[in-house]
Amino acid sequence: MSLTFADRLNAQVADSAIGRWFRLEGSGHAREREGSRFMTDIRAGITTWAAMAYIISVNASIVSDSGGTCVCEAANNCASDPTYLQCVQEVKQDLITSTAAMSALASVLMGALANLPVGMAPGMGLNAYFTYSVVGYHGSGFISYREALAAVFLEGWIFFILSLLGLRQWLARIMPQSLVLAVGAGIGLYIAFIGLTSGGLNVIGGDTTNLVGLGGCLESDWLSESLPYYCGTQVMRSPTTWLGIFMGGVLTVLLMLYRVKGSLLIGIFITSIISWPRNTSVTYFPYNDSGDQLFSFFKQVVTWHPLQHVGNALDYNYGKGKVWYALITFLYVDILDTTGTLYSMVKFAGLRDPVTLDFENSTIAYCVDAFSISMGALVGTSPVTAFIESATGIAEGGKTGITAIVTGLLFFVSVFFAPIFASIPPWATGGALVIVGSLMIRNVRDINWDYVGDAVPAFLTILFIPLSYNIAYGVIVGVFSYIIINGFVWVVSRVSNNRILPPNYDASEPWVIPPGGIVPTWIKILLNRNTRIIDDSPAEYPFQVRHSNISVETTSQDRSSAKKAVFIHEK
Repeated sequence: MSLTFADRLNAQVADSAIGRWFRLEGSGHAREREGSRFMTDIRAGITTWAAMAYIISVNASIVSDSGGTCVCEAANNCASDPTYLQCVQEVKQDLITSTAAMSALASVLMGALANLPVGMAPGMGLNAYFTYSVVGYHGSGFISYREALAAVFLEGWIFFILSLLGLRQWLARIMPQSLVLAVGAGIGLYIAFIGLTSGGLNVIGGDTTNLVGLGGCLESDWLSESLPYYCGTQVMRSPTTWLGIFMGGVLTVLLMLYRVKGSLLIGIFITSIISWPRNTSVTYFPYNDSGDQLFSFFKQVVTWHPLQHVGNALDYNYGKGKVWYALITFLYVDILDTTGTLYSMVKFAGLRDPVTLDFENSTIAYCVDAFSISMGALVGTSPVTAFIESATGIAEGGKTGITAIVTGLLFFVSVFFAPIFASIPPWATGGALVIVGSLMIRNVRDINWDYVGDAVPAFLTILFIPLSYNIAYGVIVGVFSYIIINGFVWVVSRVSNNRILPPNYDASEPWVIPPGGIVPTWIKILLNRNTRIIDDSPAEYPFQVRHSNISVETTSQDRSSAKKAVFIHEK
């Protein structure tokens, strides 16, 4: 059988310095990744970008709800102030550029330095927490947008130090797995709720009696101007709501059902294209001052949009106590959310060791993530994180950092299409938010529901995140309930010399400190510890990458492997 052009190119690249750096199969590297191919990673990078590209418009839409640097001086959070809303629209255009640029930088760094097939971008859930829990809708939160960016900036450098010292990895590894999974599931519900409300499909609106109720009414049917999105009796009459449901929601799900690459992006753009003509009932460019200005920017199609409002907008007001409260909450939310997502992706790629629960180049990966968080704050966006959509590229065969680099380069090209991404209406992205939430909720299947001491804290975490509209509160409730319930069981068992235990205590999730220690490899080398410790360090395990489909190994399998390894280690 004759070799194709792709086969010859794969062989040439593998036999080059590039192939050895990325450990492609055939490169001769001692730890080359079995099955890795240059052209396959290129295709995987394009696939990952297609799955992630929705974040450009969605992140800009969510973070712009904070109002950015715009100043609100009217009542009702300036919900109907045309001057303020015009400023918010300009902030959204800035954030289109910021999101695409930071996604490009972070993804390229992750691929080039950490050699992981993981795309990076401002994270879903983290952007919602930044906007609605910290800054508040149109700046109604406890600190300003500028102060929140300063908190994110400092958080990134704190994370950088924690990552260098190995503490960030260690903290993530000692968290009970059921709580880590519950946080991801709770964030999924949180994102889906945002997609159903006025930030998306507007299916859910306000209710003066029940707090929330069915929405989807026209602006003329609001109870009053002071109660926007509070519908009377004319619910589900908005044409844009139904357009978003069927084209942005149902159509996207059908495309995903048949595994069409970039389904989320296709659904968003089809809905947007239908909303762009000006003479329809679903237009995003109505014939008024706001619509005229939006349409004028849209017609540019390709342009360079410099940052006007959000560039270097930090207010280093670290003497304010609430800034430190925001900083601390960002820290532990990021530890659980960002770290959990990255661990999930490297596990899916076959790069996580089941004994130590660490993965190859973890210190470098976390340093890249931390650096990207701080750089993102300088251009006005919420914390950057690894993206769960990277699983699409991994399933396509992506096994090395080439996948992430290709994804980053495509995000860089997207920077110059800001007018297109800025003209995507909220009802086009609402369906994508609900679908992403449904993908994140699948974490619940790996939670240990067989033991109440694990199940109840996990359930409370999932419940409180969307209901309190605050990820931090859900994490606090979950951690404290876990400590109280399982701490009581531990004390009683110690006092009774293990005679009084819950009947199904054997079904509980074992909490152990994974082997491998806290100290990362580079510190061990600097301290010149014995060669055996260095050679056996978690970051240098000869991982073997296996091609896998969209079926992530269950946590129970990892837990079982860890149990056996710890037992052998102790013997």
